[in-house]
Amino acid sequence: MKINNNPLIRSNSVIQNSNYQNKNFSNILNEIENNNKVKFSKHAKERIESRKIDFNKEEINKIENALHKAKQKGIKDSLILMNKKAVIANVSSKTIITVTTENDLTDNIFTNIDGAVIL
Repeated sequence: MKINNNPLIRSNSVIQNSNYQNKNFSNILNEIENNNKVKFSKHAKERIESRKIDFNKEEINKIENALHKAKQKGIKDSLILMNKKAVIANVSSKTIITVTTENDLTDNIFTNIDGAVIL
């Protein structure tokens, strides 16, 4: 995962970066959520870690803007396609429910969404 365009290195479940020294993955995601108003569900956090998906600050901002646009259109649960990644989010709570990459998109069916935002 990358934070603020700085790559993070996982070492014994502690992520090392000059801004995030000795903080675990969960604490870093909590900081991102508080700074960017986008929350990650437990399931989404697990998918990000297991699939080694990277998000930088710009991508998080794009997700937040996509959620704002989806809310304006009355969408409750949205598929957001961006940079070869797919994000399913609850719009009203700004919560990312799950995340996947292009490798897992082929022959995949997304259910329980009522709108999509393509970036």
